[in-house]
Amino acid sequence: MEQPKVLKVHGLDLSYFTGKLEAYLRNKGLPYELIEMDTRDFKRCGKATGVAQMPQVEWANGQWLSDTTLIIEFLETLHTQSSVLPEKPALRFMAKLLEDFGDEWLWRPALYYRWANSQDARLMSHRLADGMMSDVPLPFFMRRWAILNRQRFFFLWQDGVRPGTAKRVEGHFLETLDALENILKKTPFVLGHKPSLADYGLYGSMFRHFFCDPTPARIMRLRAPAVHEWVARLWNTRLENYADVAFENDIPAALVPLMNIVTGEFFPYMLANEKAIENRQSRFEFNSKGTLFKLPVQRYRAWRFQRLRTRYQALDQSTQAELNAHFPELAAQLNKPILTPIECRIAGLPISSPSKMKGRTW
Repeated sequence: MEQPKVLKVHGLDLSYFTGKLEAYLRNKGLPYELIEMDTRDFKRCGKATGVAQMPQVEWANGQWLSDTTLIIEFLETLHTQSSVLPEKPALRFMAKLLEDFGDEWLWRPALYYRWANSQDARLMSHRLADGMMSDVPLPFFMRRWAILNRQRFFFLWQDGVRPGTAKRVEGHFLETLDALENILKKTPFVLGHKPSLADYGLYGSMFRHFFCDPTPARIMRLRAPAVHEWVARLWNTRLENYADVAFENDIPAALVPLMNIVTGEFFPYMLANEKAIENRQSRFEFNSKGTLFKLPVQRYRAWRFQRLRTRYQALDQSTQAELNAHFPELAAQLNKPILTPIECRIAGLPISSPSKMKGRTW
């Protein structure tokens, strides 16, 4: 397949997943052009791929890529040099697990800090009204009002954020920040001395939200300076400079506090979501350290979690034993059978028509 000279990345420079993809492309040395979306371009991309999301990548020959996880997986098969996937199976699995965790667990606190705090909300509603909604024929103050109320409704109210749950959402950020600080004050990257997929999974929220938005940025600078430094380091990294650096042989012991969050909070959350889908429910309850959340089901997250379990169950016994020696809870949680496979027909491979994307479930 002929590769494009420059990828066209349709997204926003304040977007969670656009930031994740941009960091990977920059680090990999893959030239790209960021096309800042307005509502017209957002609709155009959705029509081309069959799914309304960002970022979306336009291939040189008119084909498209969608979903950052699958885009990175696909590009790794084309550009095998300076891979972000460790060779050792146990460490490779950890990199993929932490990508899932970063993508799906930190979404709620990232959106909470952006839209629940008045200072942050004023700044971001201004930027979106002046950017993505610039082509909407309304006065600026109305565009800003519409953005602010839409984001707060969908990403706070609809996603279980209430006065009684807000402190626990903050806890999700603070606990993850502390766990990452424990890692990054010892090594420059999450799995050691070389960037891996785990870094990019955690980067979306840590860069474009927690590092850039005023309230969480202040917290990060004071509470987790090593994380703050890592954000800037990864943005300025070139993977070719790590060609002669080997991934670690062993799973770093510093991962334990972060994995306690993964196994104690993230996995039960993902299992509760999946069980609700199996029971054909539209919402589910999740208890996070005594705080009860009432949340909408997310089919995409269930698909991601089932894929993670399938990967774990496909590992040979010695690799599973190595993982379980470090994190004993993994076996019980990831060996759970998949009773109802969740479909998600989005592909990282280039697509040429939206018909190939129909059936994407969320």
